[in-house]
Amino acid sequence: MTVMTRESRRERVALPPLDKCPEHVAIIMDGNGRWARQRGLPRSAGHRQGTENLRRIIRAAVEFGVRIMTIYAFSTENWSRPRREVMLLMRILEMVIDRELQELDEEGVQIRHIGELDGIQQRLARKVVEACDYTRDNQRLILNVAFNYGGRDEIVHAVQNIVRAGIAPEDITEATINNYMYTSDLPDPDLIIRTSGEFRLSNFLIWQGAYSEIYTTETYWPDFGRGEFYQALVEYGNRRRRFGKTDDQIDAEFGGRTGIKERSL
Repeated sequence: MTVMTRESRRERVALPPLDKCPEHVAIIMDGNGRWARQRGLPRSAGHRQGTENLRRIIRAAVEFGVRIMTIYAFSTENWSRPRREVMLLMRILEMVIDRELQELDEEGVQIRHIGELDGIQQRLARKVVEACDYTRDNQRLILNVAFNYGGRDEIVHAVQNIVRAGIAPEDITEATINNYMYTSDLPDPDLIIRTSGEFRLSNFLIWQGAYSEIYTTETYWPDFGRGEFYQALVEYGNRRRRFGKTDDQIDAEFGGRTGIKERSL
């Protein structure tokens, strides 16, 4: 079932080029169930509409010049949801791979999986691996799908692999740990977006997101369309990222010509 959302009626509106676009955007796609409940629909309808919206946001990311996007598709904590809903989410992911893979490949999207495939139904796990392999040479947009993913779990796996590699404790640095993270060859997210009005990371990219800008909105994910995504990117461009430095240091580095808002850490 496809439901016409507020955004879909004005998706074609031309938008000015962005002065500053984040290279890496991560999204916590929250609110599918509440979106459905508002409309008297089952939660499954919300998840399906959220999937439809993801197609729009991927296209918008390519349009706006985002190079990397990481989406929170299924967390390690989501296993605690009702079994029927968990199975539905698994079926939706398999359906998306079957239905969208060819188009994503044609649009130059490289799919990567971050998380663990242990415990995932064998057929689905195989399709995830095959989708990543099929699109591995694409460079227009890298799409990290955080599926069966947890930030703490990722750090635990990184530490375990460091120990297995026999690296001496005194030789372990932040760079060492970063090299063992799922996203080791990618820059950290510049911007993390969370829909549905929540103000927490929920175990998402907690290592990589240490200095990410965060944008939250009351909008539920199925209604978070191209226009609001654009506004989130505009908001990012208006922020001053200090990384622990002072305003004077930032002004000296950029010659006092940043032209952006004051925003403290």
